[in-house]
Amino acid sequence: MLSIVKKIDFINEKIGTYTSYLLVPMIFITFFVAFMRYALDFGSIAIQELIIYLHALIFCVAAAYTLKNNMHVRIDIFYNEFSENKKKIINFYGTIFLLLPTCIVIFTTSFNYVLSSILLLESSKEAGGLPFLYILKSYILIMSTLLFFQGISELIKNLQGRE
Repeated sequence: MLSIVKKIDFINEKIGTYTSYLLVPMIFITFFVAFMRYALDFGSIAIQELIIYLHALIFCVAAAYTLKNNMHVRIDIFYNEFSENKKKIINFYGTIFLLLPTCIVIFTTSFNYVLSSILLLESSKEAGGLPFLYILKSYILIMSTLLFFQGISELIKNLQGRE
């Protein structure tokens, strides 16, 4: 079990770290788009869509990294005041009854949507847009899979009593 946890955590740690490097090009591309639009009076749909693709990749793929490092959003009104034992119970049942079922529902309901996009080699509907919309849609499956496995890792760690 420990080897499974280590592998899942290692993969999500590396993915999260490498994904964070995409923030720099995204910032530069955003600046470039704004500069082109306001200084040069020129715009490009493809470059604007590239920002959307990078933004979606950063958020979707790094979601499991965020969960692994306990940096996800919580409603901390009560949680911070709970004992470590209560926090583990909340995390355990929250993972079983909320996180894992949500990941399964997202994956199963999006699978045909993404698959049909891939089979059609779907491209942007905007004139001058990027020709690979199916890549953007595939982030949904990647996110739900990585989050699901990180949830399993968190469950195992919770059962073993370690963080």
